[in-house]
Amino acid sequence: MYQRIGAAAFKKDLSNTILLATHLKKPQHNFKSIHVAGTNGKGSVSHMLASVLQEAGYKVGLYTSPHLKDFRERIKINGREIPEESVINFIAENKSFFEANKLSFFEMTVGMAFDYFSREQVDIAIIEVGLGGRLDSTNIITPQLSVITNIGLDHTEILGNSLAEIAAEKAGIIKPGVPVIIGENQPETKPVFSETAARLNSEIIFAEDSEVENYPSDLTGAYQVKNIRTVLTALKRLTKNSSWKITEENITQGLLKVKINTGLRGRWDILQVEPRVICDTAHNAEGLKYALSQLASEQFDRLHIVMGVVNDKDLGKILPLFPKEAIYYFCKPDVPRGMDAEFLKGNAKEFGLKGEVYSSVSKAYDEALKSASNKDVIYVGGSTFTVAEII
Repeated sequence: MYQRIGAAAFKKDLSNTILLATHLKKPQHNFKSIHVAGTNGKGSVSHMLASVLQEAGYKVGLYTSPHLKDFRERIKINGREIPEESVINFIAENKSFFEANKLSFFEMTVGMAFDYFSREQVDIAIIEVGLGGRLDSTNIITPQLSVITNIGLDHTEILGNSLAEIAAEKAGIIKPGVPVIIGENQPETKPVFSETAARLNSEIIFAEDSEVENYPSDLTGAYQVKNIRTVLTALKRLTKNSSWKITEENITQGLLKVKINTGLRGRWDILQVEPRVICDTAHNAEGLKYALSQLASEQFDRLHIVMGVVNDKDLGKILPLFPKEAIYYFCKPDVPRGMDAEFLKGNAKEFGLKGEVYSSVSKAYDEALKSASNKDVIYVGGSTFTVAEII
């Protein structure tokens, strides 16, 4: 599975997904959907959209990845995870098909989600792209709306080495005649999206150009301001000339209760107050810029950073973003593609980041807690998997 072993698990081909959908009697045609892609923010945007639609009284499916603790976090309806029996039964009923066709973990999971949403007759499902867009297994739906949050240089070994190349992959979710919302105006990517939308006769709306109000959210990361703008633009377009009914109160409550309604964790997540412990799943240069900028504005005597990353990260791009004055606790997330902590420490030293190596994320975190005074701040991050181990 991509989550654990990386690029070797990625399939650049939709044929297996289409085969599975046919085997399952095309469940993706039985519910309405919103498709969300992007380098950063797609998880937050997906959860915010789901929360607002839940507040509006709809039965809302939510498909996201990766999970932090439990596989079932990936497939939810109105914030409730798919029951264990549904997972077991789906695999049992389709096991021979999976084995005969050598389906990947992600392909099976997408099939399971679409089958579950179809059986449960959701009013709408928010479907987050796993990786890229054009060849992602989720890209067999025809949604009410496509959303692309932003483009950054992540997974370059699969998606391309320039922002324009990566944008072309993400633009693969734009469907003929289906409106698309673009979260950020980026000079390298705007022409790619505009041309694709024009060719497919799809209305394109750039969220940064649209007039929206400011709404607070329980997702308090500074970077959420852009995500909220994207969500509001998407909701405005969804409700235009359609039967979807969403009130101001639904939007207000939906954005204030994202965590309660959907169970989202790990986005500028405050785990305790004294010492203040913050964890964030930001793991590429674009995401870390926002998180570490917000971290710099925190008040503290000393800053402790528990850091673990995966081995496909470009350390030359992310390590310069981290503060030199912090005390570092280097560790390896417990997945096969976790980067060796000694190797991480050696590279970090070249950028003036100093600290010790620990044999696990939990040991690194325990040591940070022991060393920190009540007026200190502990930040845990570098990878989704590092955060998963301490939440």
